[in-house]
Formats: sequence, C-alpha cells, structure tokens
Amino acid sequence: MRRILMATAGAAMLAAVWAPAASAQHGQGYAPPESGSTSLQGDTKAWSDNPHMHAFYDLTRQTLGKNAPPLDFAAYREKSYAIFRTFGVSMGMSAEGMVDHLKDIPAQLVEIVKDDPKVLDSYANFKVALMGPE
Repeated sequence: MRRILMATAGAAMLAAVWAPAASAQHGQGYAPPESGSTSLQGDTKAWSDNPHMHAFYDLTRQTLGKNAPPLDFAAYREKSYAIFRTFGVSMGMSAEGMVDHLKDIPAQLVEIVKDDPKVLDSYANFKVALMGPE
C-alpha cells in the first residue's frame, strides 16, 4: 500500500511537469475514450526518452540497487537535483522549477525500492514506479 501511495504521489508530480494537458483534463473530470486504453499522464515519451531520465535511473541503481554502498541520502538527493536541473532546461523549463516539481522523488524512491527492489531491474520497471502503468 505504501509503495502505491508513493508512486501515485510521484506520478502526480511528474504528470504536472510533463503533461499539463492531462492535469487540465483531470481538473475538469476525465472520461476515457470509448475504446482502447489511455494514460492519465498524457504522452510520457518526451520524458522517458530523455537521456537525463536515463541518467537518473542509472544514479538510482548505483545508489539504491544491489551491492550499493550504504545510503548517503544527502548525496543522492543533490546528485538527483543536478540531473533534474539539466533535465528541466532540456525540457524548456527553468532548472530550479524542475527541482521544485521533483524535489520529493528521491526520498520516495528510497521507500519504493525498499518495498520492491525489482523497481531497479529495468528502466521499464523504474518508469512504472515513477509514472504508474501506461
């Protein structure tokens, strides 16, 4: 239950950053299309294909994954924020604006990985932990 709540909170933050249209739809009530499935986060391809998100996954694996040294959370958070800053600029946002949007993600990932280490087995698993299933 804890993992789902944290993933949902992380997905909400990411959705606000990467899919403003989805956020606007959500505020007006969301009605899924009559056929097929859809993601409430909108098109996540722009962020999931971004090399900075892959770098964040790599950092998270190195920091929280198997055989990682004892966690230095402050260092992990600061390295994450550095990635978020460059990611923000690459997505046309301010560096600090992106950090503000994603500031809780490092702490949430620590808890998510404690609950389910398989989150770090693949980038696909990592994306689901951040955004929920597509």
